[in-house]
Amino acid sequence: MKIDETNLAVIKHLRDGRKSLKKIAEELSLSENTVRARVNRLVEEGVLEIVGLVDPQSIPGHRVVVVGVKLQTMDLINKGEEFSKLRGVVSVSVVTGRFDLVLFVLLKEDFGLLEFYTEEVAKISDVQSVETFVVYKGYNLKVPYIH
Repeated sequence: MKIDETNLAVIKHLRDGRKSLKKIAEELSLSENTVRARVNRLVEEGVLEIVGLVDPQSIPGHRVVVVGVKLQTMDLINKGEEFSKLRGVVSVSVVTGRFDLVLFVLLKEDFGLLEFYTEEVAKISDVQSVETFVVYKGYNLKVPYIH
């Protein structure tokens, strides 16, 4: 799907996910139907997802960790897909550098690092090593609440 300037403008306005399509249309000098059609198409194409995000530091007992994963295989796409389905995983990225994948993981009081590694990561083969980075303080860090 081609992302043109109008699509980008609509997406920027949707940073406030509660902003009405009518208000966006007025501010962009478009019809509400045009904005609605573009938003629907962006959602259908997987370009845009409208969700509520939370600051994990504001929820008692919750913490975000970043996990670097080194694999014993170069099947990065399929392994990334596998990791994305694990409990607590917010996102997975295939990256360059010393890691093959980088995960953002949301932990809570009854699902900490030990449970994440022993119950979830242990399910996946070809993991050579992992390195965990605990986020003590995030700036503009918002995640979907997945637990």
